[in-house]
Amino acid sequence: MRDTAPRGGTDRRGARPARPTVDRPRYAAYQAVAAVNRDDAYANLVLPSILREEGLFGRDAAFATELTYGTLRHSGTLDAILTSAAGRDVQRIDPPVRDALRIGAYQLLHTRVPAHAAVSSTVDLVRMVGQGATGFANAVLREVAACDLDTWVSRLAPSMETDPIGHLALAHSHPQWIVRAFSEALDGDLGETTRLLIEDNERPPVHLCARPGLADPVELADASGGAPGAFSPYAVYLGGGAPGDVAAVADGRAHVQDEGSQLVANALAVAPIDGPDGRWLDLCAGPGGKAGLLGALAAQRDARVTAVEVAEHRARLVEGATRGLPVTVLHTDGRLVGAEPKLPEGHFDRVLVDAPCTGLGSLRRRPESRWRRQPSDLPALTRLQRELLTAGLRAVRPGGVVAYVTCSPHTVETHVTVTEAARRSGASVDFVDARPLLPAGMPGLGDGPTVQLWPHRHGTDAMFLAVLRRS
Repeated sequence: MRDTAPRGGTDRRGARPARPTVDRPRYAAYQAVAAVNRDDAYANLVLPSILREEGLFGRDAAFATELTYGTLRHSGTLDAILTSAAGRDVQRIDPPVRDALRIGAYQLLHTRVPAHAAVSSTVDLVRMVGQGATGFANAVLREVAACDLDTWVSRLAPSMETDPIGHLALAHSHPQWIVRAFSEALDGDLGETTRLLIEDNERPPVHLCARPGLADPVELADASGGAPGAFSPYAVYLGGGAPGDVAAVADGRAHVQDEGSQLVANALAVAPIDGPDGRWLDLCAGPGGKAGLLGALAAQRDARVTAVEVAEHRARLVEGATRGLPVTVLHTDGRLVGAEPKLPEGHFDRVLVDAPCTGLGSLRRRPESRWRRQPSDLPALTRLQRELLTAGLRAVRPGGVVAYVTCSPHTVETHVTVTEAARRSGASVDFVDARPLLPAGMPGLGDGPTVQLWPHRHGTDAMFLAVLRRS
C-alpha cells in the first residue's frame, strides 16, 4: 500500500519529476474537489472510485470524505475568506491551487486539524499540483489561520440588521437567492431559516428503506447496526459503513432512500380512494427508489405499478431497482399520456408525479448543487413540472388520486406549480389534506392541505407533497 499520493505530471523530456509527500486522504479529497469544479462531476459518484483507487478505508476514507464534502458545502464562505486573505479575487487564482487552498482553509476553520499541519500539508499539495505557488499558498493560509471562522464572518459578512439575507448567505455558505427562497418558504422566519441553513451544512445520515413484505425494519436495524426511523414505518438510520455491505440492500430487500421520500411515496399508497385499486402509475420513476417502495406495497395489495422514465439509462436503473416486483417499466415521456397506448387517459387509480426540480431540498446530500443551480433554471423546470402534473391528472381516473412531489421547498416549484397545473388541466380536482396521510403526531406539518418537510424539523430532505383527487 502506498504511503503518498501519485506522482505529478511529466517534464518536457517526459521524465516524471520527484514528488513531494502528500498524504493520501488529502490527495483523494483534492482529486474529488477538482473533478467537481473542473468537470462538473458529482462528489457522490467520483469519490468512491477515488477512495478505492487510493486504497483508503476506515478512518482515512472518512477523513477524505469529510474534507471533500465539507469543502464543497462551505466553498462560498471559504472563497470569500480566501479572496480577503489573498488580496485578489479567488477566481483569479489558478484552479488547482484554488482547490487546494479551499481544502486547506476548510481544515483551518472547520476541523480540529492543527494549524501547522493544515498549512504544511496544503503547501505540499500545492507543490505537486501548482508548481511555483508554494510561497503564495503558505502566505494565504497563514493569513486565514490568523482568525477563527466567527471573526472572518463578522469581518466579511453584511450586517444582519441591514442585509439579513446577505449575512446568512456568507455566514452559512449558501447563494443569496437560495437563502431568500428558503426564507420565503418559511414565511420570512429568519431564525428558522438560520436553523435550516445550519442543518444543510451537516453531514446527513444514510437512510435505508426496508421494503414492506421483504424486510422488517427492526431486524434490518439490528443487522446493520442502525436504528429504526423516527417517522416512516420502513425507515432505518444506518449507523455506519457502506450501505452496499448490508445484506438486505445487496439482495434487494432494502434500498437507500431518504426518509422523506419514503413518507411521500407511502402517502400516495394510503390516500383513500373510491373504487378499484389495482393500477398505479409512477410518471417520473428514475432512478427507482419510490418505484421500488410502491412496487413492494403494490405486491401486498394485488396491484401493479407502471413506472415511466424518459431517460434510457435511468429507465435501466428503475428496472434494476424494481426487479422481482409487480412493476412494468416504460421508457417514454410521461407527458404522452393519452398519446402513448400504454398510458391511456383516465386509467390509473393512483399516480405519483415526482417531478424533476432544482433539488434545493437535498443540498445537504449534494453539496455541489447549491453552486450549480441558478434562478434561470426555474422557468424551464416549472414548465416541465406543470406539464407532467397535467399529464398525471389526465392519467388518473375519477375518484383516484395524484401525488405531486418535489425535492424543493421553492414556492414556484411547489404551490405555484400545483395551482397552475390544476387550473390548466381542465379536470375537476380537489386538494386532499396530506397531513393525515403522514404518521400521527408528526410535528411541523403546517396548516395543510399540502405538506412541506424540512431537514431541521424532521431530519429529512425538504420534500413537498400535494395530493389531488379527480372528481
